[in-house]
Amino acid sequence: MLGSSHIALSALAMTLIVGVRYLLTSGMFAWLTDKVRPGLYKGMKPQIGREIRWSLYSAAIYGIPTGVVAWGWQNHGWTQVYTDWSAYPLWYLPVSVIAYLFAHDTWFYWTHRWMHQPRWFRIAHAVHHDSRPPTAWAAMSFHPIEALTGAIVIPVLVFVIPIHAAMLGLVLGIMTLMGVTNHMGWELFPRWLVHGPLGKGLITASHHQHHHARYTCNYGLYFRFWDRLCGTDKGLGEFPATGSHKGQANAALDAARSAHSGS
Repeated sequence: MLGSSHIALSALAMTLIVGVRYLLTSGMFAWLTDKVRPGLYKGMKPQIGREIRWSLYSAAIYGIPTGVVAWGWQNHGWTQVYTDWSAYPLWYLPVSVIAYLFAHDTWFYWTHRWMHQPRWFRIAHAVHHDSRPPTAWAAMSFHPIEALTGAIVIPVLVFVIPIHAAMLGLVLGIMTLMGVTNHMGWELFPRWLVHGPLGKGLITASHHQHHHARYTCNYGLYFRFWDRLCGTDKGLGEFPATGSHKGQANAALDAARSAHSGS
């Protein structure tokens, strides 16, 4: 009984951590958007409210399995997460980060394409695309089915791929940063990165914006590898000017969504 209560407390604590992390990170970038692109989210309070509500539901779905695994790691040595810097060569530290990001990106690409099948789009993924256009608050705005497909990735990977606890923290930080910045409606990263050699392989808001505009392309999360390999990479999108953001986006999205859902 005592063990069960500790597991429940760990799951609750992790849910609170995920929820607070979401609110702080999305809130910070929403504030930055207001400073850098004043008026970009004008008239979008009802949508932002929905995004926050769905995201907090997702926080529990992400937090519970993570909390259970964290309890098992601390109390029974579950997982291949390690804390001794000498347990593996130093060169393995960046390799493990890349391995996690690539594995997560692979899972995300294929589950994301699956979610764009008309039936599953209507059942689940339409919640995310109800953000029209998405804002900094939309990073975790998922139907519970979709949230579950994302929530299991890291808890599974920590049993498969050894990683230092600090590098795992870095992976989670990158997940959070890219999840928010890819949805906030403007490009955070400099032009030399987005349009240069690095941008040919990495995904930023300019790439993901095109997905939200066209629906049937640009499914990746961090890397353009699978999109390029599978012929679904359709290049970078454009951001509507401030003031026309909502209207232009909705006009394009209405047409794309109608064709995509088969309606």
